[in-house]
Amino acid sequence: MSKRRVVITGLGCVTALAESPDGLFTALCAGENGISPIESFDVSEYTVKFGGEIKKFDVTKYINQREGKRMDRFTQFAMAGAIQAVQDSGLDFSKEDLFRIGVIVGTGIGGIQEIEQQHIRLLNKGPGRVSPFCVPRLMANAASGNIAIFYGLKGPNFCVLSACASSNHAIGEAFCNIRHGRSDVIITGGAEAALSPVGLASFCAARSLSTRNDDPRVASRPFDRDRDGFVLSEGSGILILEELSRAKKRKANIYAELLGYSATDDGYHITAPLPNGEGAAKTMELALIDAGVEKEKVSYINAHGTGTVLNDIAESAAIRSIFGKGAYDIPVSSTKSCLGHLLGASGAVELIACVKTINKSVIPPTINLDNIDEQCDLKMDFVPLKAREAEVNVALSNSLGFGGHNSCLVVGKL
Repeated sequence: MSKRRVVITGLGCVTALAESPDGLFTALCAGENGISPIESFDVSEYTVKFGGEIKKFDVTKYINQREGKRMDRFTQFAMAGAIQAVQDSGLDFSKEDLFRIGVIVGTGIGGIQEIEQQHIRLLNKGPGRVSPFCVPRLMANAASGNIAIFYGLKGPNFCVLSACASSNHAIGEAFCNIRHGRSDVIITGGAEAALSPVGLASFCAARSLSTRNDDPRVASRPFDRDRDGFVLSEGSGILILEELSRAKKRKANIYAELLGYSATDDGYHITAPLPNGEGAAKTMELALIDAGVEKEKVSYINAHGTGTVLNDIAESAAIRSIFGKGAYDIPVSSTKSCLGHLLGASGAVELIACVKTINKSVIPPTINLDNIDEQCDLKMDFVPLKAREAEVNVALSNSLGFGGHNSCLVVGKL
């Protein structure tokens, strides 16, 4: 059977910058910053006191209070993104074969806040006082399950959990599912809410985070000579993937076409990437082959670009090894400079940014990039500080994760 074409017909997100895709992209292109002091718990004894915290999220804008209380915060974010995306898509599920519509949502951590809260209750009040909703809240597949239940969807439904590559993998698997005829529509993306006492303490202990407590707004600085770690953030990104001909038949608004996907692993270290970027390079190469796109056609790369010393050097090396001298002509930016790192949700939010870049012909900048690290290559175009108008027909979105996970999505103008 010939491969079917897959398009993106709906977008939704919740981030520290904005609670809509349009608001997010406007803020990214304006170089706005979503990093601020943490207010949801006491951080006085932490070495890091800031993050990409969503301050005034109200789940009752999307679902009723009773339903919301039965969900961990990461699932609430996923529900909000999904409801936005479905509304944006114009889908009417009452007219659909619900067995042909699925949900695949990734997360790197899952319901960590529920685990923390119920552990405190266990220690203080005993096992008999642990909530009967503990497991349904904490399980990583709660996001995909609740979205399907909300809409009554009966197609493929599962969670992808592969650290910071989770939502890229989820979108890739959704893409393959539709491409090969197993489904017609998939709600996909990622959600994360690990900006919690244990979540923050764990990354502090691992010394993965920037410690710029004196000025959090300049803490996330991918590819910069003075970077000192990533900034932990929370949120969600959800997209509607749909088979092209049916999207056209129902006269859907088509944002872009998802062209290719690939995933590999470094097989090297549980947290550090291969220094030469071999795994990430192979992933980009295979994704372009899968898409049937020549590397000369790539006009933008949304980098994983975390702001950690090792990741930025390895990813830069990977881009150079695939594109050669052409790497110096391709704009490469990291939207994590504005948003921080949403872990398992980052890939989905960044694909939304890629889609908007294609639609608006504006490339979001890498803010806080005052001095490019020569180890990342001074000749590369990291779109420093200011957005840039440019026609983008094909974009790559990279996501790399602890465990050596590498993933790449190729998206293009229809």
